[in-house]
Amino acid sequence: MKVYYIFQIKKEFISLYEDTPSILYHILKNIYYLDKTEVEYGYNLFRQLTIPYQKEELDKKIFLKLHQDIPYSKRKDIHYMNNLYRNEISRLKVCKSYLKLEMEQDFSSFLNILKEEMDNLFVCAFQKTDFFFLKDYE
Repeated sequence: MKVYYIFQIKKEFISLYEDTPSILYHILKNIYYLDKTEVEYGYNLFRQLTIPYQKEELDKKIFLKLHQDIPYSKRKDIHYMNNLYRNEISRLKVCKSYLKLEMEQDFSSFLNILKEEMDNLFVCAFQKTDFFFLKDYE
């Protein structure tokens, strides 16, 4: 299973790291693996880089967009895509500071939906060392 974290990055940092996304990835990875004694430092750095999500609004927007699709369902805070025709099983959890996408395959319909709805998204898989700007996703 692949686990991706999706962050909404501030525009000034997008322009700064657009050509070198590996630097942005390493900054976020260092925050992710930061020692618990340095939480305040990591939190301040994270807040400088990212824009918080409007959790309730985004949850509702995704639900309204997909609720009539057969492969989609939602339970509590998690959106599910279980499309047998595309061999897709993925889960999206909306949090205030990040989105967490878990998927069994190499693609997810949620990525295309998020790409349509939002700008400045940066996608990271810290355990797999995979990262990209969502606008570059095809």
